Amino acid sequence: MTIKRRDFLNASAAGIAAGAMVAPASANAAPLPSALGRDATQYGVRPNSPDDQTRVLQRAIDEAAKAQAPLALPPGSYRTGTLRLPNGAQLTGIRGATKFVSTGAASILTAQGANGISITGLTLDGRGIRLPGRRGLAHIVQGRDVRIIDCEVIGSGGNGIWFEQVSGEIRNNIIRDIFTTGVVSFDALGLLVAQNTITGTSDNGIEILRTTIGDDGSIVIDNRIEDIKAAPGGSGQHGNAINAFRAANVIVRGNQIRNCDYSAVRGNSASNIQITGNSVAGVREVALYSEFSFEGAVIANNTVDGAAVGVSVCNFNEGGRIAVVQGNIIRNLLPKRPIGTAPDDDAGIGIYIEADTAVTGNVVENAPSFGMMAGWGKYMRDVAITGNVVRNAFVGIGVSVMQGAGSALVNNNMISGTPRGAVVGLDHAKPVTGDLSAAGASRFAQVVIGANAIR
Repeated sequence: MTIKRRDFLNASAAGIAAGAMVAPASANAAPLPSALGRDATQYGVRPNSPDDQTRVLQRAIDEAAKAQAPLALPPGSYRTGTLRLPNGAQLTGIRGATKFVSTGAASILTAQGANGISITGLTLDGRGIRLPGRRGLAHIVQGRDVRIIDCEVIGSGGNGIWFEQVSGEIRNNIIRDIFTTGVVSFDALGLLVAQNTITGTSDNGIEILRTTIGDDGSIVIDNRIEDIKAAPGGSGQHGNAINAFRAANVIVRGNQIRNCDYSAVRGNSASNIQITGNSVAGVREVALYSEFSFEGAVIANNTVDGAAVGVSVCNFNEGGRIAVVQGNIIRNLLPKRPIGTAPDDDAGIGIYIEADTAVTGNVVENAPSFGMMAGWGKYMRDVAITGNVVRNAFVGIGVSVMQGAGSALVNNNMISGTPRGAVVGLDHAKPVTGDLSAAGASRFAQVVIGANAIR
């Protein structure tokens, strides 16, 4: 069909007229909320004011939450005490430019029993003012779908972020200069801690804790954690980049960890923990730890450069059992642990295991004591050490031969540069046999030594 110019103009005019006829009906519809939310300045909030703005900020937060709208905070500093976040509160600032500065209260942001909270693009500056115990600058208790994203938490005189019985995510934040721990989660309901940078804490970097042993399921991935001190002292409770305590089914993956007084990742009574694909350098105790009453640990595909012990899977006496230690590169072990650990704790060990564990496909290099060590006295059962490479260790692989110790298989490993022996029987940490891999060496029925390559 051919459309004439006159017909086209007539049709266009009719369309314009029709649009004009429906316009009044559209004008009577309820307006859509702004994509940017409510402007905080309309409630009397003033960027860079020298005055304490707690009262006007609280009013703005309450009114915006009541309207189910985000509260937009322009760039600038806001001096404030504690602000309480109601259900559905959403605070949005300009990353690196919108700053809440503490006037000395217990926390800057707090909530209890509130769901759907979102905090984005804010800096929380605690100014180093001491907080009460078990408090964070952001302190959330009993909340679902709580999100802290693209924020900075700095200068806290307590913890950085404290979650208790919370589900949600803590993602892509900078957390630094913290008096105790960067992120604390107690009794999580489903938590993601991802892509944060945590530096300069005096206790731990991230703590995933439970009041009693049970399922937790938190995911701790792709964080950068550096310069973690053990200021309170102790024998390993402090000074760890990531600490999971009593929390089962936790995944710790892909984190970059540097310069910790104690461990990079410590799982204490944390069953079914997965510690995979982490890069660790410059830690001063056990780099990757699964200890005490746990069942199930996967420690795989990590790199460790510099630690007193690379991997430890221990405390069979407390029920610690079942692990896979696979595909790790561990090198440049230290000859001593920090002051404060048990005096009989050895160091300079690449991988230490005790019960119901497979160790395969790992590379250990430069271990002052043992490349690998299996068992502590009678506490050894059903361990297989196969397909590994051990280079430059005083003893290649040490295996308990004490009365009561269980079975061990040592097979198909490459072992080189081990002056005290490739495979040696132990009484706890003391070598008590010659090289069990040598021809004519005395044998122990519970230790099965296969075709290892030794030079």
